[in-house]
Amino acid sequence: MPSLDEWETLATYLGGNDLAYAKLREIGTSHWDSPNTGATNESGFTALPAGIRYDVNGVYIEKGKTTGFWSSEQNNTLNAYIRLIKMGGINYTNTTIWPKQSGFSVRCIKDKPGNK
Repeated sequence: MPSLDEWETLATYLGGNDLAYAKLREIGTSHWDSPNTGATNESGFTALPAGIRYDVNGVYIEKGKTTGFWSSEQNNTLNAYIRLIKMGGINYTNTTIWPKQSGFSVRCIKDKPGNK
């Protein structure tokens, strides 16, 4: 899984957090809610809006509007960092902390030889 630095490197490469969300999202409304304005997927990442499963009660929300990906880093024994990709009233990608019991997607990356 990507570290926080790797997620930030990707966002920076794509023009920063305010622009990266569109370049990471799948084009169209097959999965994302309409209108999915600005999505280009020019990165080839093809983020799908899997939504969020809350840890406390298992409620599943934001399907079609939001997706989150775990990072390899934890904040403490109960919480870890995720990278959110959201559309709707506010379009952005950012890093935030969520309880490890929550449900988010995983994106694997291949490290270069010699990297940990």
